[in-house]
Amino acid sequence: MDIHHIRYFLAVCETLNFTRAAEKCNVTQPALSRAIQQLEEEVGGLLFRRERNLTHVTDLGLLMKPRLQQVLDGLSEVKRDAKRFLTLEDANITLGIMCTIGPRRLTGLIAEFGRRFPGVSIKLIEGVAKDLAGKIEAGEIDLAIMANPDGFSDRIDAHSLYGERFVIAFPEQHRFAAMNGIPMREIHGESYLRRINCEYRDHLSKIADECHADAPLAFASEREDWIQNMVAGGLGICIIPEFSAVIPGIQIRPLIDPDVSRDVSLVWMAGRRHSPAVAAFVKMARSHPWPESQYAPVAA
Repeated sequence: MDIHHIRYFLAVCETLNFTRAAEKCNVTQPALSRAIQQLEEEVGGLLFRRERNLTHVTDLGLLMKPRLQQVLDGLSEVKRDAKRFLTLEDANITLGIMCTIGPRRLTGLIAEFGRRFPGVSIKLIEGVAKDLAGKIEAGEIDLAIMANPDGFSDRIDAHSLYGERFVIAFPEQHRFAAMNGIPMREIHGESYLRRINCEYRDHLSKIADECHADAPLAFASEREDWIQNMVAGGLGICIIPEFSAVIPGIQIRPLIDPDVSRDVSLVWMAGRRHSPAVAAFVKMARSHPWPESQYAPVAA
């Protein structure tokens, strides 16, 4: 049984005339008759009874009619849904966001994408770099915006979006407020508040050791808001990316001597074909006017 058999059968049910049904289906009457015979052979009984110029639907035909109509309607819905998906009228994207990336850098892109493609919904999945990379490879997310100090595996394609400096966050009235930039060695002796999910944590610790900057650990948390509130409360300092959303009561200065920065990229599984919605997002993200770092190189 194929879709043409169903269409021809339903046309005869509607017209009760093989000739008019053939015209309706734009086929010859013999071709339609053969198709009906094939359908009857497949279901094992007569679907129509012809008496002179009259055609009647048999009891078997009446039984089959609503079921085959449902099949035809379902196929039409499938075609309609596929068209809406392909034309971005009804599609979705699952986008991973590294938890240390400040939302203010991405809201402009997401808002503009929503204006241009209102039929596409975006689901954001937050996580650390390692977990997001695993979700990309497992097909659990379509794309991710993330950074990795060690780069990405050959299984991942990455397009650089923007770079950002790391800065030191400190409470108001702190001695760092008088500096334009803060050398790593200056954090020696300061109480340090560690952001556990920072993908550059080990890299920054290594640099601090090389600069003989021993900052005693006062508190550690996965929560960016907890760390920043403790900074604002005068409990210590921390190092954060420059585009992080900073709460009131905190000041920031660029980390210098050495400068430390990260490259934030849009990543996806290498070789995996994008859906139309994902392809549109990738294209927009790559052409988006990402602002550059606000900090020029600062002398120590």
